[in-house]
Amino acid sequence: MTLIARFELENYIGQLLSVDRFRDYCPNGVQIEGRETIVKLATAVTASQAAVDAAVAIGADALLVHHGYFWKSEAAAIRGTKKARIAALIKADVNLFAYHLPLDAHPELGNNAQLGERLGLTATGRFGDQELGWIGELAEPATLADFARRIATALDREPLVIGDAARPIRRVAWCTGGAQGYFHEAVNLGIDAFLTGEASEFVTHLARETGVAFIAAGHHATERYGVRALGEHLARQFGLELIHLDIENPV
Repeated sequence: MTLIARFELENYIGQLLSVDRFRDYCPNGVQIEGRETIVKLATAVTASQAAVDAAVAIGADALLVHHGYFWKSEAAAIRGTKKARIAALIKADVNLFAYHLPLDAHPELGNNAQLGERLGLTATGRFGDQELGWIGELAEPATLADFARRIATALDREPLVIGDAARPIRRVAWCTGGAQGYFHEAVNLGIDAFLTGEASEFVTHLARETGVAFIAAGHHATERYGVRALGEHLARQFGLELIHLDIENPV
């Protein structure tokens, strides 16, 4: 194993993910500064207390996540669970790297790219704010029921499916995580189904009235793969020791 300086790793990831081109809801990069050099890297979807504790327990120098801290909508005060997580990282001198929208969007390592690959979707375009939504096609049409089974097998999770089970599905729009708001725009793109992580009340009515199937496969489940792919890339690039922490989350 080799080591890399914290600033060098941050600069590399920033360029790789084109961080500067995104308008995000949180800072991307090093959110909590720890030791200056990194040999062992842990990855997780979210910087929960469980992920932080696991990273500390295995002696990681850095924890790399998709969902970090300091969201624009959250209170600025560092107290309660927020204090406990940050205190644990600082006490152990562990760096926290977090990449949100840039990790969703990357054409190879990103959440959308990784999810599409696992579901047999070939990307043909982008849509939505900052082009975060993806459009693609299945190699061969499948019924909605068959496509839902493919998703359940790939993600080890039964998705919420709204639509005619017998409907042929070929053209699909998708965006991982909490992107149900993109459904309004997606239905006008000539698609058969829209796939995301979460559902809101309105999607049932929109799916029924337009005939476009809606699938919610879980926020965590649809975003498990980007941070893992990024970690594996960094491990190969710099010879780092890598441990992925898959903290179970039913949402």
